[in-house]
Amino acid sequence: MNDELHQKIQDTIAQPKNLGEMENADAVGTVGSADCGDMLRMWIKFREEDGRKVIDKASFQTFGCETAIAVASLATQLIQGKTPEEALAMDGAALSAPLGPLPPMKIHCAQLVEGALRQALGGAPAPVAAPKAAPMAPTLMDSFGTPAATKKTIILK
Repeated sequence: MNDELHQKIQDTIAQPKNLGEMENADAVGTVGSADCGDMLRMWIKFREEDGRKVIDKASFQTFGCETAIAVASLATQLIQGKTPEEALAMDGAALSAPLGPLPPMKIHCAQLVEGALRQALGGAPAPVAAPKAAPMAPTLMDSFGTPAATKKTIILK
């Protein structure tokens, strides 16, 4: 992660906006990824404006990394004043745009926020991709579980 992105994330999570449960919310969306352990819930309250329904407020709670907190905080601000259709048109990249491009291992954080928003607004949930783990080298424990190809004899003198 580059220094500029890291600093933007730190600045955002130092004073997150719209953090916490919202009483009397009109809509709630909850998503999570068992693969990475992140969970996010978003609450939305609507108002009428010029004869159309718009998002008045949004809040969130998350069990997630700093990037998920930062994206959720920014997203709750970005969707205010938008119609549900306008908000549903925003993908994870649009919701995280104020931070700048996310590295591949953090894109799932923006997708998590997008998924909670979509679920709250009744849209199709966005797929939340788990981070891809690098292949692991065999461990000592793996070698104990593998049957020996040849029989070995140990002779003590």
